[in-house]
Amino acid sequence: MNESINVRDAGSGAQRPLLEIKDLAITFATSNGDVNAVRNAHLTIMPGETVAIVGESGSGKSTTALAAIGLLPSNGRVSEGTIFFDGEDIAHASEKRMIELRGNSIGMVPQDPMSNLNPVWKIGYQVKETLKANGLPSGPDDVTKVLTEAGLPDAARRAKQYPHEFSGGMRQRALIAIGLSCQPRLLIADEPTSALDVTVQRQILDHLDSMTAELGTAVLLITHDLGLAAERADKVVVMYRGQVVESGPSLELLQNPQHPYTQRLVNSAPSLASRRIQVAKDQGLESSEVLTPDVINTDASKSADILQIENLTKVFKLRSGLGRSTDFTAVDDVSFAIKRGTTTAIVGESGSGKSTVAQMVLNLLKPTSGKIIFDGVDTSTLNSKETFAFRRRVQPIFQDPYGSLDPMYSIFRTIEEPLRVHKIGTAASREKKVRELLDQVSLPQSTMQRYPNELSGGQRQRVAIARALALDPEVIICDEAVSALDVLVQAQVLNLLAELQSRLGLTYLFITHDLAVVRQIADHVCVMEQGKLVETGSTDSVFDSPQQDYTKALLNAIPGGKLMLPPEVA
Repeated sequence: MNESINVRDAGSGAQRPLLEIKDLAITFATSNGDVNAVRNAHLTIMPGETVAIVGESGSGKSTTALAAIGLLPSNGRVSEGTIFFDGEDIAHASEKRMIELRGNSIGMVPQDPMSNLNPVWKIGYQVKETLKANGLPSGPDDVTKVLTEAGLPDAARRAKQYPHEFSGGMRQRALIAIGLSCQPRLLIADEPTSALDVTVQRQILDHLDSMTAELGTAVLLITHDLGLAAERADKVVVMYRGQVVESGPSLELLQNPQHPYTQRLVNSAPSLASRRIQVAKDQGLESSEVLTPDVINTDASKSADILQIENLTKVFKLRSGLGRSTDFTAVDDVSFAIKRGTTTAIVGESGSGKSTVAQMVLNLLKPTSGKIIFDGVDTSTLNSKETFAFRRRVQPIFQDPYGSLDPMYSIFRTIEEPLRVHKIGTAASREKKVRELLDQVSLPQSTMQRYPNELSGGQRQRVAIARALALDPEVIICDEAVSALDVLVQAQVLNLLAELQSRLGLTYLFITHDLAVVRQIADHVCVMEQGKLVETGSTDSVFDSPQQDYTKALLNAIPGGKLMLPPEVA
C-alpha cells in the first residue's frame, strides 16, 4: 500500500463487506494517450454503513463511484484492481449483469438534475418508469408515496409537472426519489443535497438514515461538505489526485487529520464558528473586523444604497387545465436595501422566492408591482440602450453551470464573449484578460481550449464565475454560486470575491441555502419564507439572536453544527 495513505478503520468483525474496492485503477483513453484518473484506491462499506468520499473536483470521487455501478464513460475502463459487491467481483461484469444490479441492488443519485431528468417527461412518469423497470408497483399512489418520502410537498400535483416547473432543489429531490424508489441495498449518492436548502437537506438525510436503520441499506456519499460528512457518515475516505490518502472513522479523522491534504480540507471548510476566516488570516484582522463596510471601503458606510428593493411582488399565472389559470405569488411585498461595497445574503428554503428576487434584480423578470432602484434609477424605466449598459454593471453567477454555459462554445469563447459583445479591448488584450480570469478562479490556462462537457461540475462553476467577472461589474448577483464547489475551491472563490470586494468596492447579492457560507461572507441577511421577507438584519444579529421560529429552524438544520474541532484545525 502507498506509504502516504493513512488508514484508521474500526474493526468490522467477521461480517462480509457489501462493497469492497481493492487496488482500483481507472484509465481513460484520450487523444493524448491514456490518463490514469484513479490509482491504488481502497474502500470498504459494510451493510447498513454510510461512507463518505471527500476531495476536491477532479480527485476521482465520482469516477470511483461510477466504476462501482458500471457507468464509466465509453473511454474509461477499470485497468487494475477489484470491485466486490456482496462477495461478487463486478469490476468487469457484463452489461446484462450490471443492469440486473442497478436499481434493486445498487441505486444512484447523480449530482446534476437538469442533465439527468428528461425535460419532455413529467416527473411522475419518470418515477413510474423506474418502478416498472424494477418490477415494483407503479400506480399513482406508489409514485406519490415515493415523491413524498423524498421531501416533495404536494407530491400528487408535482408528479404531473415537468422538470422546468421545479426549482433547482425540487429537481434534486425528484432525482433522490428515483434513486430511493427501489429501496436498494447500496445507494451511491453523488452530492445528493448540494442544491437543497438545509431544512430539506436534513429531511432527505434523515430519510437516508432511516433506510439504513430499517432496511440495512448502505450509502456511499460523495460530498464536498465536511460538516455533512462528519454528521452523517460512519467513515470518511479522502481522495486527492486519484488516490485515497486517508480514511477512518469520521469524527476521529476530521478532528485529528493526519495527511496534509486532509488538514487543508478541514481548514477550508466554512463553519458557524468562523466568519471570513481565511481573509482574517490574510489581513491580520480579528474575525469581527473582517469585511465590515468600514474595512472594505472607508466611504462605503457613508455611501447611498446602490440597490433599493421597494414592495417587490411577483405573481405567476399557473395553468390548471381546461384553459383556466390560478395566481401564484412567488414574491410578496419584499423590501430591503444594499449599500455599495457590502454583501447581502438572501436565504430560505427552495421555493421561498429568493431566486425570483434575483431574476427581477437582474431585469430578467418584470415585477408585478414594486420597484427596483439601481444607483438611483428605477430599472423599469430603462430603454434598450440603457439596459445594455446596466447589464455590464450588474452580472449574474447562476446556480446551474450546465444551463448557463453553451456546450458548443469553448471555454475561451465563453469567457471572452461578454468582452467582445461590449466591444472591450483588442483580440490580444481579451485573450490576456481570459488568461488572468482563469488564474483568478484557479483553473489552468490550458482550459481555454476545452468545452464544458470536458470539465467537472466544480470546474464549470468556476468558468461561470470567471465569465461574470470579465466585465468588471459593480454588482454581482450570486445565485448559489459556490454550491457546486468542493471546500478548497469554495474557500478560494469566497476569498477571491472578498478580495475583489475589498479592492474594487464590489457589491454582492448572495442567494444561497448554505448558512455556513452566509456567516463567512455576508454583512446582512434577509430570510425569506413562502415569498415573504420574515427577518432581516446584520449577519451577527440574525445568527446570534434569531427572532423568528423559521430562522431558528434553518440554523438548527445546518449539518456539522455540533461538530467541535480542536483549535489547531478549527
